[in-house]
Amino acid sequence: MRRNVLQTINLIALVMLGLTASAQVKLASLFTSNMVLQQQMNVPIWGWDKTGKNISITTSWNNKTYKGVADVSGKWKIKVSTPVAGGPYTINITDGQLTKLDNVLIGEVWLCGGQSNMEMPMKGFKGQPVLGSNEVILHSKNDKIRLYTVPRSSVTEVQENSKPSEWKVAGPESVSNFSATSYYFGRLLNQMLDIPVGLIHCSYSGSYAEAWLDPDVLKAFPEIKIPAKGDTIKQVSRTPTTLYNGMLHPILGYGIKGAIYYQGESNRDNPENYEKLFPMLVARWRELWGQGEFPFYYAQIAPYDYAQLPPYNKGGKFNSAYLREAQRRSLKTIPNSAMAVLMDIGEQASIHPMRKEPGGTRLAYLALGKTYGLKGFGFASPEYDSMTIKDTSIVVKFVNSPNGMTSYNRPLTQFEIAGKDQKFYPAKAVINGSSVTVSAPEVKQPVAVRYAFRDFIIGELYGTDGLPVSSFRTDDW
Repeated sequence: MRRNVLQTINLIALVMLGLTASAQVKLASLFTSNMVLQQQMNVPIWGWDKTGKNISITTSWNNKTYKGVADVSGKWKIKVSTPVAGGPYTINITDGQLTKLDNVLIGEVWLCGGQSNMEMPMKGFKGQPVLGSNEVILHSKNDKIRLYTVPRSSVTEVQENSKPSEWKVAGPESVSNFSATSYYFGRLLNQMLDIPVGLIHCSYSGSYAEAWLDPDVLKAFPEIKIPAKGDTIKQVSRTPTTLYNGMLHPILGYGIKGAIYYQGESNRDNPENYEKLFPMLVARWRELWGQGEFPFYYAQIAPYDYAQLPPYNKGGKFNSAYLREAQRRSLKTIPNSAMAVLMDIGEQASIHPMRKEPGGTRLAYLALGKTYGLKGFGFASPEYDSMTIKDTSIVVKFVNSPNGMTSYNRPLTQFEIAGKDQKFYPAKAVINGSSVTVSAPEVKQPVAVRYAFRDFIIGELYGTDGLPVSSFRTDDW
């Protein structure tokens, strides 16, 4: 009899223990040990618990306790004040039961979004290498660089939390599987700023820009069909709103310094639409993040022979130079932005250039120069500014070229010039400091110039700092 009573008591104790454990505070997937929090900011930490439950967060860098209460849905969000970069620290979260986060650093946090050229890991895709990656991976151990990847998720309903993941310390195993472009970006920031860097990688191969936007903003595009709850997702990375729902929405508001972005290849067939959609994406992300106009630096897509891909469209607006143009023009409409030009790294046979270091490094140049104010180096590519007709020539002027332009002693072969008949001819092009004079014997009364305006082409015009010039055209034909 006594034995039965003891068994009953033990069973009750186990049930009570289970109930207590289930009531323990649950953190959003983003908040794990090894994470980096943005320095000198009131950053939010959030999660879920029983409605009305009191939550306390104590941070070891100042020994302060911050308090909040779970709302009717069970969600709580508490902002904590972060110091200047440093660490490691601990964070204790309790609702009566303790959850402890260890090895937390304070530093600079950047969001890294896009499609496959952002997602491509340091080890490369299967059969598609990242040039020189093995040596970089081998020497990647660095406690001051932390990496977080938002797991893939394409769904028709907004998710409050992303799938489980964890922050990882940079080292061969973690870096080999992490976004190459993001890692090169973060590595250079860490080297130059000498403070911890946290990278949140949130991308999906093949994704349309509209997959990363919510239904409210997409109402401005009536031609875009928004899936309803329960709809079948036939294209996991190209269905509007689905990546926003599953990947972006759950991380909105995490304290960041800024964002880098590498996307556009999948939108190449509709450059006019992209020129409207992309600035709207940036504005919407900023609005939803609630941190004002944070820095947004993006990579221009590299040249590639897109006619190789279904639906095998070729010519006219199917030339990806029009998409690159949409990205270039977006610089005028997106505040606090800049573009890394990749005209010199494209590959005719691969949409994923094996040279990933230039993209990540050039994005880092933009951040170091524009956001962190480092001086004495070139960080922005020369950019087409204006043209002047002089007799039978056109003089094309560039900005962001204080030390002039160069083709590294190779003849310029990628300029074209046209008259009123809108027929372009190969042109002779001569560099004069920060301008290029363009002419052709067939065109006596020139009206327009184009440079490298091809689907696949390897750029040949640079600033003397080695940053390439984007393809461009002066006409709107």
